[in-house]
Amino acid sequence: MQLGMVGLGKMGGNMTVRLVRGGHQVVGFARNPAVVASVVQQGAAGASSLADLVRQLTPPRVVWLMLPSGDTVDQTLAQLRPLLAAGDLVVDGGNSYYRDSLRRSALVTGWGLRFVDVGTSGGIWGLEQGYSMMVGGTPEDVERIRPVLETLAPGPQQGWGRVGPVGSGHFVKMVHNGIEYGLMQAYAEGFAVLQGKTDFGLDLHQVAEIWRYGSVVRSWLLELTEQALAENPTLKGIEPWVADSGEGRWTVAEALELNIPAPIITLALQQRLRSREVDPFMERLLAMMRNKFGGHEVKRES
Repeated sequence: MQLGMVGLGKMGGNMTVRLVRGGHQVVGFARNPAVVASVVQQGAAGASSLADLVRQLTPPRVVWLMLPSGDTVDQTLAQLRPLLAAGDLVVDGGNSYYRDSLRRSALVTGWGLRFVDVGTSGGIWGLEQGYSMMVGGTPEDVERIRPVLETLAPGPQQGWGRVGPVGSGHFVKMVHNGIEYGLMQAYAEGFAVLQGKTDFGLDLHQVAEIWRYGSVVRSWLLELTEQALAENPTLKGIEPWVADSGEGRWTVAEALELNIPAPIITLALQQRLRSREVDPFMERLLAMMRNKFGGHEVKRES
């Protein structure tokens, strides 16, 4: 098969090397020419524009987008519309909101094109260990990109699957990331309790290493935590500021809409928001409330 790759993140490089070795052609395009040059060195063909990318593909084409969620995807689809023809397939492999994927699918199918959404997990380690991919689309459309999915996954029959119709891939990935928030928060709280028990002089890296084997809390995330503690046991120099990609917010909103309680994911999201408070007004107000109703002492800034 031929594949047009737009965005060319780390996943694109991985796809390029493996697909080319498997006898398939990949054409890559990114705004940064240096990124295109990098995948060309790995055996892919490079494109100077979206139009150039489409010209190099034989119909029916497959164009895989690896772009940031939001307007960038919509803008790219608008640019692709006059370039593609009926029967061509567009794949969104980024972290798009599933409701946007439903909207985009209706849009591109109205143009005579096909659409598949692929929720992709694995991060920078996917290059080495393969990616987990949750795929939404018709069985026929998913079958068209099977060589790509089997190439990128940990194994041809492992780590990927069609989970349902269009939109379901990004929906499952959204919930996956919500669960990730909760797991990360639980590990962080547990290790904070261990670190706070100074009487025992615990070696947090040692504890993480012990838990990696046989423990019911062992996981790949724990392995990464162990690596982080090995590199920087006290986390010196790390600012306590935690970002969120947006998928935790979407998961919480969906849970509320479905009347499903999701307290752990919700609190984990709120904790991330709290980590970014440089000058927390909330706690200042709480201190003044206690002072007003009970005359409790207020600490003054020096």
